[in-house]
Amino acid sequence: MNILHSIRSFIRTADAGSLAAAARTLGISAAAVGQNIARLEAHLGVRLFNRTTRQLALTERGAVYLAQVRHIERDLQRAQAAVTDPDAQPAGPLRIASSVAFGRHVLAPLLPALQQRYPRLEMELLLADRSVDHGHENVDVSIRIEPQLEEGLVARPIAQIPFVFCAAPAYLAIAGTPRSPEDLREHRCLLFRYPLDGRYLRWGFVRDGLRFDAEVQPALVSDDIDALAAMAARGGGITRLAAFVAAPYLARGELQALFQDEASSDAQASPEPMRLFLCVSDRRDLTPKVRSLLQHILDALPPDWRIDIDHA
Repeated sequence: MNILHSIRSFIRTADAGSLAAAARTLGISAAAVGQNIARLEAHLGVRLFNRTTRQLALTERGAVYLAQVRHIERDLQRAQAAVTDPDAQPAGPLRIASSVAFGRHVLAPLLPALQQRYPRLEMELLLADRSVDHGHENVDVSIRIEPQLEEGLVARPIAQIPFVFCAAPAYLAIAGTPRSPEDLREHRCLLFRYPLDGRYLRWGFVRDGLRFDAEVQPALVSDDIDALAAMAARGGGITRLAAFVAAPYLARGELQALFQDEASSDAQASPEPMRLFLCVSDRRDLTPKVRSLLQHILDALPPDWRIDIDHA
């Protein structure tokens, strides 16, 4: 019996909740996964799962065993990375989680070029604005905005991306153009509701070195930033978009940027940027694969967005 294969099948099945789902992540058949787990149970002399026709659940001993062996696969990957030739090309699985907007608009278009550069990389992109558990979901690295940061992660800032407040010209022609953040309270505002805890993401500004939140009244709300952009473009009101989301709408003239007039005294109130972080579970997870992804992202970002982390 290959004990490592059996343990890997056990871990993936416990995380995925079914043999079929575990088989998809492992690239083998569900029958092979089941056989690996059966061999492991026979080897241990305990039942790891309670099985019914509809459900697969850990036994009490199975849960104890999972807690003890979960680290094994990741430790083996770290050990291999530690002794691998530092000049060798990145290779192997790389599971990346990202906030939805950055993943969709920036990261996804970059990955094909990275894979072409390193053909032995096997990348998977998970887009989610919820909390992603690196260990349980077998995630190697995540790209997160500040509200997604959690205790226990090693987080390195990599970018500050401008936010753009904008609205359709037709809306501004009727409602008027706000000249300061204080004017926003008189306008229809389209807000992003954060899926993790249901709160609205606040509209932050900085004036004279002091941060403050604009007072706004929600007219339309969504947990998808692309939906907010589309609603704003159709005259729904004012919204706040990351620059990479707003750019095509601004270029087509469907949205008009606000608070851009530097001649106005109120221009001193500038939108607070979106800080972006690369996150791993442990510093040892900054493997050549992860570092190649990081460098690829930094090379693609506009220079004034990047945060230099070479010294970190």
